[in-house]
Amino acid sequence: MALIDIQFPNSLAKALRLPQKSPRRQQLKVLKKLLKKARFTEFGQRYRFDEILLNKHAGKKFQELVPVFDYNTIYSAWWNKTLKGSSDICWPGKIKYYALSSGTSEAGSKFIPITNDLLRGNRVVMVKQLLSLRNYHDLPMKSIGKGWLMIGGSTDLQKGPGYYSGDLSGITARKVPFWFSPFYKPGKKIARTKDWTKKLEEVVKQAPNWDIGFIVGVPAWIQICMEKVIEHYKLKNIHEIWPNLGFFVHGGVSFEPYKKGFEKLLGKPILYIETYLASEGFIAYQDRQDAKGMRLVTNDHIFHEFVPFDDNNFDNEGNLVANPEVFMINEVEEGKDYALLISTSAGTWRYLIGDTIRFTDKKRSEIIITGRTKHYLSLVGEHLSVDNMNKAVQLASEELNISIPEFTVAGIPHGLFFAHQWYLASDDKADTQILKQKIDAKLRELNDDYAVERDNALKDVFVKVLPESKFMEFMQLKGKIGGQHKFPRVLKGKMLLDWQKFLETGSI
Repeated sequence: MALIDIQFPNSLAKALRLPQKSPRRQQLKVLKKLLKKARFTEFGQRYRFDEILLNKHAGKKFQELVPVFDYNTIYSAWWNKTLKGSSDICWPGKIKYYALSSGTSEAGSKFIPITNDLLRGNRVVMVKQLLSLRNYHDLPMKSIGKGWLMIGGSTDLQKGPGYYSGDLSGITARKVPFWFSPFYKPGKKIARTKDWTKKLEEVVKQAPNWDIGFIVGVPAWIQICMEKVIEHYKLKNIHEIWPNLGFFVHGGVSFEPYKKGFEKLLGKPILYIETYLASEGFIAYQDRQDAKGMRLVTNDHIFHEFVPFDDNNFDNEGNLVANPEVFMINEVEEGKDYALLISTSAGTWRYLIGDTIRFTDKKRSEIIITGRTKHYLSLVGEHLSVDNMNKAVQLASEELNISIPEFTVAGIPHGLFFAHQWYLASDDKADTQILKQKIDAKLRELNDDYAVERDNALKDVFVKVLPESKFMEFMQLKGKIGGQHKFPRVLKGKMLLDWQKFLETGSI
């Protein structure tokens, strides 16, 4: 049966649509729902959730009584207890699953709690996104109801003392609802495979047996998968084997740097749908074709707060200062960057997720991801965001007609001052001097602070072009291949030292 033909009861269909309420009212309702569920936990008792619920201004009282946490502070004070088997710490019951998330800048793995309540909320948002397909024009109807190829982490999770841990995509795939199983590819057997290379080999082997309508995953790994299928079967494009492929559901990184190389693998245009599914929850999704951003999930299982991403609230390393300025959804402005705080149905409370976002349409609660709190360059006040970098690379690659699917940037000493060192992945013929001039010029146009500092303390820009395989090889050596792993857009600290060593010696 095609998904588009599924008939929902009126009450369920109504529940799955966004109610005609203001985002503020929706968010306060979500907050109260979370507080009620968690009021008898240790966390809820410590921070007086009952008192917050009785207060006429629950949102402000919540901000007054509950501190802001990053991973290290909430783990050391609370989450470590759940890993030791304690129940009712930050969320009712015992935490049985943890998403392992190292991000791209941290050395050790983070254990992010995953609850059935969170997964249920994620599934509701997924159905909302499916229903939003009716907002798209020129919908490839033949693709609806075909297979969904979801290439993520292994569902063969690591067993700890009383819990399982692994990639969120692996946990999600392991708990695929029964009604979705007929559509789900590569199937549970292949999904259990831990070795990314073997998993891709199995996908390639089974490719002719599947009728794929949707592909879901991180752009870099999906592109590699399609390239391998095309190469193995000596095809001109992926549509020769999957003629009904009509959708690519992507997230985690900006798709623009990958788009040019990705479209070389297609036989016809497809629809691109952006999602914001983090280990901590399903945060936003694109719900209309021409949207500049994704609709923030405001009425389900996540309460959002916003910290202006500026020098008043963050230090030079991207660390949050004590007592930062925090806004609720009705207090934000379009066009400004905010670090996102979330409280969820897994016991993440006022948690700094590490991403920065910008509202493109406040009325519709639509956002774009602009980067990471620790993935920006400001050696001398240039305040260069990942969004600036993505746009500069995209514009330069379009003008030069080359594909640059990966890149990373590091700040380096240069004499008595500083410079930016760019590493670009391209298998096309590229002139580094022209690339340098183009990227530098685009960044000057995009960022006034950058333009000022390029004439002062930021003395130069260096560009090194490498084969795309170099980036993938480094990720493999770091144990970060496949699933939701992404190459960091900014290199600092140990990651930068490892990268420099790798380029010199081939090892880390």
